[in-house]
Amino acid sequence: MKITMNIECTPEEARRFLGLPDVTGLQEEMMEGLGAKMRESLAATDPEALMKTWMSGMGGGFEEMQKQFWSQFTGQNTKDSE
Repeated sequence: MKITMNIECTPEEARRFLGLPDVTGLQEEMMEGLGAKMRESLAATDPEALMKTWMSGMGGGFEEMQKQFWSQFTGQNTKDSE
């Protein structure tokens, strides 16, 4: 025997029915704190230094990446011209 019940309710109603705590205030507070930390980190970040750090694993670093981009855009091969 199989019984199916469809219950239509909002998440708030389901939370109350199941006796779960209301964590809306805590969630909003955490999101505000997270947003503040992200804004603080972005304000202190130098984009050029960040790119150099990310691209340090490449052969010639940031300059090599720029040369590759320019060679792709201009249709020239920088390796042949050097």
